[in-house]
Amino acid sequence: MTMTFARSRITTATTGQSEAVIPDATWRIAGLALLSVRFIQGFIYWGGGSRRFIYAPSKLDPDATSWMANKFQTAMPGALLGTDHIISYLLQHFWLLYPAVILFSAAELIAGLMLMAGLMTRAAAAVSIGFSVILMLMFGWQGATCIDEWTMAASSLAMGATLMLAGSGAYSLDNVLLLRNPALANKVWFRWLSGALPLPMSGSAFRNLALAVLATTVVFNVATYDYYRGSVYSAFHGGPVSPSKHHVTLEGAALLPDGNLKFHAYLDGGTPASASHIVDVALLGSDGAVIHRWDMAALSALPKDAIRNDFAYNKFSIGPYGLVAKVGAMAEITLPLQVVTVPGSAKLRMTTVSGNHFDASVNG
Repeated sequence: MTMTFARSRITTATTGQSEAVIPDATWRIAGLALLSVRFIQGFIYWGGGSRRFIYAPSKLDPDATSWMANKFQTAMPGALLGTDHIISYLLQHFWLLYPAVILFSAAELIAGLMLMAGLMTRAAAAVSIGFSVILMLMFGWQGATCIDEWTMAASSLAMGATLMLAGSGAYSLDNVLLLRNPALANKVWFRWLSGALPLPMSGSAFRNLALAVLATTVVFNVATYDYYRGSVYSAFHGGPVSPSKHHVTLEGAALLPDGNLKFHAYLDGGTPASASHIVDVALLGSDGAVIHRWDMAALSALPKDAIRNDFAYNKFSIGPYGLVAKVGAMAEITLPLQVVTVPGSAKLRMTTVSGNHFDASVNG
């Protein structure tokens, strides 16, 4: 059965020519029912873009602490499907990073305005779907008591999928364009990109498309939720990357020919809302005995060149009570070591102010 809609024509008294094609009442009722969804979906993305361009421009200022790159870097520890590598590459190439931040923000702003106004509604909804997927992959793991970023993006994905199928239908600029140019009703591109008319396909084809969109949305949302928190195919858990407890991965710990100790540290877990404070670093023997210790005073007295950060945004830095790091920070750290002999089975241990410690074997 072919999907059709009843047409009523507005006819001029002088020429008798039709001026517009108006969908039937059922399509308009559906559009009216979705007005709240369309407007709020648009407002969410417009709000994200407008904050950066209008109300909080410091988010687009590379010299400000609220610069968007800092937010992107906090996503790296739990980002899925290789998006962490994409973030890392952008952070190391400012000439790509800055345009990407501007384009991302502009796309949010424009897509939001289009959804609120009902202009090229299906195209704008498709863009919002892309945003939702990206946000879920990058930030979905964050949220200590509830996966807040995932919840918002999952809801937005469902809203975008609905609007992409249903279009605008009522109180939209798409309808204004159709009224002014009835010939658009016969343009396939207009039917697919706007929301004034049903999609140009049979009823069975539309049903299959709607079911495919449903299946994709459900599988993606449920699978990512189970990965982040369980409670579907597995028991509830805190996630592969903790959004509340800071975690430091130590790698490449080695003794240098000049007698110093070098290692690479990555703060790859925890809440971006607060920094992690490292108050003690120790070199331990195989029996656990302390060979050398760098306490708060020693860490605070390190020269600035003892830390070489991988990125220019979230960093490891020297504070008044040891070392300070923000989520996503990576750095090569060199510590002065004044000992004669270090056993081959030595171990490096870093301890935070909360008492958590992280270990790594020392080579050389």
